[in-house]
Amino acid sequence: MIIARKETMYIANPIFDTVFKHLMENNRVVRFFVETLIGMPIESIVVSPQERTFFKIPPTIAESKQTTQEQKKIELLSILRYDFVAIIRTPEGYKKVLIEIQKARNSTDLMRFRTYLAEQYKRRDTVEVNDKETEEILPIITIYLLGFELPETDAIAIHVSRMYHDMLSQKQLNVKSEFIECLTHDSYIVQIPRVEGKTRTRLEKLLSIFEQRYFIDDKGIRKEYRYEVDDEDIRFIVDILYRAGADPQKQKEIEDEWWSNELLEELIAKRDEKIDIQRKELEEKDKKLEEKDKKLEEKDKKLEEKDKKLEEKDKEIEKERAKNAKFESVLAALSARVAELEQQNK
Repeated sequence: MIIARKETMYIANPIFDTVFKHLMENNRVVRFFVETLIGMPIESIVVSPQERTFFKIPPTIAESKQTTQEQKKIELLSILRYDFVAIIRTPEGYKKVLIEIQKARNSTDLMRFRTYLAEQYKRRDTVEVNDKETEEILPIITIYLLGFELPETDAIAIHVSRMYHDMLSQKQLNVKSEFIECLTHDSYIVQIPRVEGKTRTRLEKLLSIFEQRYFIDDKGIRKEYRYEVDDEDIRFIVDILYRAGADPQKQKEIEDEWWSNELLEELIAKRDEKIDIQRKELEEKDKKLEEKDKKLEEKDKKLEEKDKKLEEKDKEIEKERAKNAKFESVLAALSARVAELEQQNK
């Protein structure tokens, strides 16, 4: 059992992908991290052959003539992704699952989350049954580490769990179906910016490592870890982060990532500003078109009123013509009668 110690520890900030990747390269850290988050014992866990990390240089940087060669060399990390195959111990027994960890800085990465998850549902795992290799579909557990806050909730760690319900009786079903388990999945979400320095439980102790406070530099690369360490696994992680923070090469890698993030945020800000300008221009155009349509509508209304008046005038003229025609008819009859009387008098 480890003796609780409270001492000044300066550690590398694991919110940086370079640092988190360094942690995930250690099997003991991975096991403790996943086991603590999902709240279920892990018998074994290995990195899947499809483990990937995603780096991309935005075309706007690569193609820009104003961008320096040094900036072009900086690779911007949009999402850090790890796939693990684990055997976990559940109340129903041992279960082999596929665990996907995705870590992202921006909420704009939502579509990538969905794309990567779709890839996982296509995955099959090879197992040995009766000395023969066969493929099986594994249930999926997803872990999302967010470098941004969700506006709808201030909960630090969220478990999205599945419940079986009988739709007719409205009762909960205390069963698990392998078929259903492979078509649906549990998710665990951590909002890193909301992590507070509480260490009452093992989960809080793990999350405290990600707390975004007590920085000792203006870039947030290193920070002071101020809490008592009474857990061997936490001590192990803190020691790794301490060594990473003291390593000049690792510091250089983290600083490069910081500059990359700054550049990416600048590009996003410029993009958003451009979108905002275009939106305002479109709104102005729509307003002008609306005013034009309104004027045309008023013109159409006036023309309609004019046509109505002309129609009424035409009706009046037609009535007058009818009266004149009748008068002329009577006058012609009278003229004929007068002519007839004159003829008789001769």
